[in-house]
Amino acid sequence: RDLHSFPTRRSSDLAPLPVQYADYAIWQRQVLGDEDDPGSVITAQLGYWRQALAGIPEELALPADRPRPAVASFRGGAVPVRVDAAVHRGLAEVARRCRATVFMVVQAGLAALLARLGAGTDIPVGTAVAGRGDVALDELAGCFVNTLVLRTDASGDPSFAELVGRVREADLGAYAHQDLPFERLVDALAPTRSLARHPLFQVMLTFQNNQPPAWELPGLSVGGAGTGGFGAGTAGSGSGGAAAARFDLSVSFGERRDPGGAPAGIDGAVIYATDLFDAGTARLLAGRLSRVLAQVAADPGARLSRVSVLDDRERAQLVTGWNDTAATVPAGTLVDLVEAQAARVPDAVAVTFEGACWSYRGLDRAASRLAWYLIGRGIG
Repeated sequence: RDLHSFPTRRSSDLAPLPVQYADYAIWQRQVLGDEDDPGSVITAQLGYWRQALAGIPEELALPADRPRPAVASFRGGAVPVRVDAAVHRGLAEVARRCRATVFMVVQAGLAALLARLGAGTDIPVGTAVAGRGDVALDELAGCFVNTLVLRTDASGDPSFAELVGRVREADLGAYAHQDLPFERLVDALAPTRSLARHPLFQVMLTFQNNQPPAWELPGLSVGGAGTGGFGAGTAGSGSGGAAAARFDLSVSFGERRDPGGAPAGIDGAVIYATDLFDAGTARLLAGRLSRVLAQVAADPGARLSRVSVLDDRERAQLVTGWNDTAATVPAGTLVDLVEAQAARVPDAVAVTFEGACWSYRGLDRAASRLAWYLIGRGIG
């Protein structure tokens, strides 16, 4: 509609912003300082990240359906993943006991799943941070988001509560050093670069726990695209529809709360690279993530080795179905089989050695002569 057609027009009563985006860019450069200055913030943060990410796996071993192509196509699909209110309450209680956040608990659950699926015990995942570290930036329009690498140590078969403690310690360190731009971190660490995968991590985790905004504008109806953060809106139908896949896997969650603020469930999506995964595999991963979160919410003292990623049908197939190898085999010894073959095709070639051939009849007779010779010598 034309702005002049609205019934009322008035000037904005919003207070002038104390800073503009250009001010922030200048301020950030001044705060971070120069890398040539050993006392600068950027030098200290680079030192932290070099130590925190030393020896990080260049590529996470994920249960893909096919080998990684030489160049990523970034084509993807999305499937829904959901956690009900009861499990959500359990995860929140685990977070409270471990002095962590629900995000940290979910990150530990994701790391547990990947470790149980064979990705190893060193699990790096990426996440996005708002980057608004000063109250003066709260109302300022602009992109402040940065990407952090959160590394989880799942070695030694810890209990889930112990794993949450490790996640908490690593995450707090990462948050305290979140100002370094991700692209600068990649340049500094100089991992082996590839057009086939994302550097430093291949699995992304995002978690939205803010209250969805409600807009009421005259003559205008405003609705949200869905919960779950980055890309979750593509997964509402569960059809595995097309989505952009910047990473091998991207897990995006959004918390729901009831009017009293109590946990009411977590909804989200698993966005997967179709270069690597089929839709069916992505659905299995989403189901297994929900299953793992339900188990650790009920028993945070469980060791990772006791956390099951399989449902009853999958376990029955693995333990019983694929091991059902019973087959009917003929009775008798190897001697019986050779004698039977000699009776069926006596002139067929049985043995060839250095240009000489024996038929099955000849082999059977020679074996009999040798047997009787041995018996005659008392060998038996």
